[in-house]
Amino acid sequence: MRRGNSKVKLLIGVGIVLFTLFKYYSNSEVNEFTGKKQHISMTTDEEVAIGLQSAPQMAQQHGGLYPDQNYQKMVDRVGQKLVDNSVARQTNYRYDFHLLRDPNTINAFALPGGQIFITYALFSKLKNEDQLAGVLGHEIGHVVGRHSAERMAKQGLTQGILSGVAVGFDPSTAQGAAAIANVINMSYGRDDELESDELGVKFMIDAGYNPAELIGVMQILKAAAGPNRTPERMSTHPDPENRIEKIKEAIKKYGK
Repeated sequence: MRRGNSKVKLLIGVGIVLFTLFKYYSNSEVNEFTGKKQHISMTTDEEVAIGLQSAPQMAQQHGGLYPDQNYQKMVDRVGQKLVDNSVARQTNYRYDFHLLRDPNTINAFALPGGQIFITYALFSKLKNEDQLAGVLGHEIGHVVGRHSAERMAKQGLTQGILSGVAVGFDPSTAQGAAAIANVINMSYGRDDELESDELGVKFMIDAGYNPAELIGVMQILKAAAGPNRTPERMSTHPDPENRIEKIKEAIKKYGK
C-alpha cells in the first residue's frame, strides 16, 4: 500500500514541476529596450501599480524621506535628465526619485515600474553630480531591464519546483533542491547588477555625464562593505572589482 502511495505522490510531484515549468516558459518575450529574452508574467501597468503601492512602505523602512528639499530637487533633476535623454523615456514607466532619510544604510534600489530610492548615507558619500547620475542610472537600468518582474517570475518557478519536489520525493532531496535553487537565484541577481551597470553607463553618456565616475561609486561601495564582505558566490551582487572591469568595458563600448 505504501508503495502505491509513493507512486501517487511521485506522479503529483512530477505534475506540479511540469506545470510550473510550462507556466514559466510559456510567458516569453523580448525586452525591446535591451534585446534580452525574458520570462515575465506581468504587464508594465502591473509593475507600475506594485511600485506605487510599495513605495510608502519602503520609505518608512528607511526613516521616511530626507527633509532637505534642495537635496531632493537635485536628485529629481539628475534622475529626470537621465530619463529624458535615454530609452527610459520611451518606456511606459512612471519614474519618481526619492531621497531617504536613512543615515546609516549605504544603498540605492528600484521598485518595479520606476520608483527609485537612494539613502542619505550613500548620497552624502558621493563626490559630484556625475556619481549621483551613476547611481540613479544604474537603478533606472533595473527598471528598463524589468529585473524585478523577472525576479518575481523566477521565484515563482523556484517555489513551484520546490513544492513538486517536496510532494514527490524525500525531505533530503527537497533540501538539496532548495540549496541549489538559492545559488541559482543569486547568480541571476549578479547578472541583473552587471546589466544595470552597463545600462547605467549608456544612460550617463546619453545624458552628458562622465561614465568613469561610476567607478568611483563602486569604490565607495567596496569601502563601505569593508574587509569582511560576503564572497561573490554567496552574494546577490558581484564583487565591486569585477563590476569595475565590466564598467570599463561598457565605457569603451558606448563611449563617443
